[in-house]
This record gives sequence, structure tokens and C-alpha cells, in this order.
Amino acid sequence: MTADPSAALSELAADRELLGRTSTAERVAAILRERIAQGSFPPGIRLSEERICGALGVSRNTLREAFRLLTHERLLIHRLNRGTFVRVLTDTDIRDIYRVRRLVECAAVRGLGEPPYDVTEVRAAVSAGEKAAGEGRWQECSTANIRFHQALASLAGSARTDEMMRGVLAELRLAFHIMGDLHRFHEPYVTRNQEIVGALEAGDAASAERLLDSYLQDSLQQLLDAYPQEAAEE
Repeated sequence: MTADPSAALSELAADRELLGRTSTAERVAAILRERIAQGSFPPGIRLSEERICGALGVSRNTLREAFRLLTHERLLIHRLNRGTFVRVLTDTDIRDIYRVRRLVECAAVRGLGEPPYDVTEVRAAVSAGEKAAGEGRWQECSTANIRFHQALASLAGSARTDEMMRGVLAELRLAFHIMGDLHRFHEPYVTRNQEIVGALEAGDAASAERLLDSYLQDSLQQLLDAYPQEAAEE
């Protein structure tokens, strides 16, 4: 897989000011994490230490520590004598991500207790997805969908769960970035998101959980069916 990183590096240079006067590996990692999530650095691409250090104005040691952090998060992979690359997910990776999603998201909905439920963030994500879909902006629809699932996990009221799900969903986006047709993949779930939030607003957590569990199973199968075979076998 090849891509011209020049545009992404130009955008990265604009992020230099975010580092402020106290450049840290964590801040560098946060910037790179966001750029990877946006698809600026797609799966399979080699990350140039020299060019990224120049764009951000950081030392090579700082960048390497940021790379280590993102490798631990499974967003990057280091290949001996070749460098650091954005990870390409395999079928096994995708199945495991969805296993975690079902465990966390369904449990968050199941544990809601008595209604009414505060689903303000969930509803906002659904509305954003519907607007993006209606305007044919499917990359933004994908982002809204990630926000929807993060909001569902947040119903658990756990900062640790929120942090874990941010990592899981960031890793999942690596799969979306090499899929050919985001429109076809995301369109059915705009309606299904609406059904889930509607059940929650009606105070029916049991129905919302059933809808969500079925949704995740169908989404997994659809993603595996559409995922490029050469990527799945890497």
C-alpha cells in the first residue's frame, strides 16, 4: 500500500504550535493518533522519523517514545531494519475488536438501571451521522458513528472504560481507512443507530441492548466480507 505523505506532513507542521513550550512524547502521540484516525497516514504507510521530526520540531528521541506509545496502542508496528509503519489489521484483529465492543457496549446499556436515561451525547452523535449521510459526506458519517459507539460505552460512567474504548475504536478506524465503499458500509447503520437511541429515550434498555448486539454482529460480518483479502492476510 502506498500513499504520498507530503500533504499529511504539511498538515502535521501546522500542529507544531499545539506542542507549546513543553514538548512531550504524550503530546506528539496525541497529534499522530488523531492524524492516523483521520486517515492522513493510512494503514501500511511507513512513517519517516526525519520528516515528522522536522514537521513537528521535536527530537528523534521524543518521536521514538511517541511511536512506542502508539505501538502499545496497536496503531503502529515496528519492523526491524525497516522502520515504523501504521498497522494493517488482520481478520483476527477485527474479530477481537468486535468481541471487546460487544462486551463493553452491551454491558454499558445493560447496566443503565431505571429510566429515564441521559443519552444526550448518543442522540447528538446520531443526529450528526444523519446530517452527514444526508449530505453524502460518508467519511464524516463514519466519524459520527465512532462517536455514537463511544457515547454508548460512556453510559457506563467509567473513565477507564472510556479510555479503553477510545483505543479500541481508534484501532477499528484502521480497517475503515482501507475499505473501498464507506457509503455502502455505513448507510444501513444510520437507521439502526436511530433505533437504538430511540429505545433508550423510551426507557427500554433491554430492547436497546438486543438491537445493539444484533447490530454489532451484523457489522462485524459485513466488515469481514468487504475487507480486502490482501490486508486480512498480512
